[in-house]
Amino acid sequence: MDLGEGRFARASVELKVLPDTRRIRAYLRWSDGGKSPARYLGQVEHETRAANLAEGWKLAWEKGLLAEEPPAEGSWASSPSVRAVMRANRSKDTRPELKLRSLLHKQGLRYRVAARPLPELRRTADLIFSKPKVAVFVDGCFWHGCPEHLRESHKNAEFWRNKIEGNQARDSETDRLLREAGWTVVRVWEHEDPGAAAARVISAVQGASTK
Repeated sequence: MDLGEGRFARASVELKVLPDTRRIRAYLRWSDGGKSPARYLGQVEHETRAANLAEGWKLAWEKGLLAEEPPAEGSWASSPSVRAVMRANRSKDTRPELKLRSLLHKQGLRYRVAARPLPELRRTADLIFSKPKVAVFVDGCFWHGCPEHLRESHKNAEFWRNKIEGNQARDSETDRLLREAGWTVVRVWEHEDPGAAAARVISAVQGASTK
């Protein structure tokens, strides 16, 4: 945030769950002279914490509450806002992944976590079943362009559009390369019901095992 007189503050998005309604509200919080002011951003309604945090950052930009601080020399991101949203999204051991893994483990399935189906290909699946050759990807709604939950940002729109379209193209290429190598690919959206997702994975593993 631009505090004026050349001063910038690092802001963060805070999520609060209302105890009575279970609705989730997003707030922008920052530090200024030992104090921690907060500004209400709006209600968020996504299924995961990561998606709600990303939505909170979008709301903060749309309300004009954030300003671009010149990025550090050599930074890999185009702006502090880009870095903040990227860091808010975990790439491993997300809640949907952990729930899916738990359900599959209870059904007696054993798998490898965060591994490459093809060692020579730098593509990592969230779960792999090596013998039946099944690769499972749990895709985040924000990063992979979920048709149900993705909301385009009005700020840095071109960056986010290019980023998400690039991820989708990479996903398609990964699926093609794995299938050409004899693998079965299962993609699960993070918003999917864990039980239904687990059933799809089990069906794929059982079907591949009988081939």
